[in-house]
Amino acid sequence: MIQCRSCHKPFPIDQFPHRCPDCGGLFGFSPGLEFILEKIKPHLPGIWRYRSEFSLPDEAPLISLGEGNTPLVWSTVYDKKIGFKMESQNPTGSFKDRGTAVLMSWLKAAGVQEAVEDSSGNAGASFAAYASRAGIQGKVFIPASASGPKRQQIESYGSRVIPIPGPRSNAAEAVLKEVGSGAVYASHAYLPHGTAGIASIAYELFEEIGSAPGTVIMPVGHGSLLLGVYLGFQALLEAGSITRIPHLIGVQAAACAPLYEVFQTDNLEPNPVPEGKTLAAGVGISDPYHGKEVLAAVRRSGGSILKVEESEILTGQTQLAKLGLYVEMTSALVWSGLEQVYERMPGPIICIITGHGLKNG
Repeated sequence: MIQCRSCHKPFPIDQFPHRCPDCGGLFGFSPGLEFILEKIKPHLPGIWRYRSEFSLPDEAPLISLGEGNTPLVWSTVYDKKIGFKMESQNPTGSFKDRGTAVLMSWLKAAGVQEAVEDSSGNAGASFAAYASRAGIQGKVFIPASASGPKRQQIESYGSRVIPIPGPRSNAAEAVLKEVGSGAVYASHAYLPHGTAGIASIAYELFEEIGSAPGTVIMPVGHGSLLLGVYLGFQALLEAGSITRIPHLIGVQAAACAPLYEVFQTDNLEPNPVPEGKTLAAGVGISDPYHGKEVLAAVRRSGGSILKVEESEILTGQTQLAKLGLYVEMTSALVWSGLEQVYERMPGPIICIITGHGLKNG
């Protein structure tokens, strides 16, 4: 069930707010997600095998472009067998498609005809593609510095693109002004609906490996990916399908690493940090919306938050390319993350490749 994390009011689908209209709190799943092995629908494609786990209204249409069921590619790195979950092979080239497909299905069920989003690239491209698929008119606020390929991709799907000068946070502020005028905010960061779709990464890894991985390494910005993976494994644990949650490793760019900074302390939630410029633009988030929940998930899993210097991001992209994996800069963070933990974290170790290298530029 989706409800406000603060006042526990159920999510009002007829309004589709990005925050609780009563108290201003963020929405989330309570008590969590549910995984029921007997309800998997093997005749449905990709993530939709797990439709019953998404809490969608019964009448919701399935807005799909073939997302999910991504390859798990194994390579020998540092004399260890390492798995790379290729989320870059989703329809628009990133893991975002899993969450967007579910969120758009919710929006369509609610009768939404127009929606807005803000994004540095991947989320905007995913939003624009699925909005087009759903027949929803989209508008995407992007930093003016967003890469050419990503901006071109967003525009090609038919959404209106609004470039905003300055740092990433300026685009977030601009979209909130639009929401204040009555627009529906289909936010990948605020809204939890898509988190259930992202949780399907955990379900697929369980099916592919036959058990839980020992460790999962992934980039982290707002934290929707890590939180979704955690909730997926938590659901598997509560269903009795696995006996432990993997150690979750979130990797940030050192130029903008609020979660790393607070992880070194006993604090429960991060403070905003200066929005430093980084090649890993997808995680350049100075004030992550899900920071408190992500920190709690990492600590419960016995994992860690790491940081990567800019020079190491380029090295990571080069090293992954030598394995035949062409990744965008944000995904390249996992290489340094792997270097930092492979000797002390249990296997099998899985690195999530979040976006395709063709998006660089």
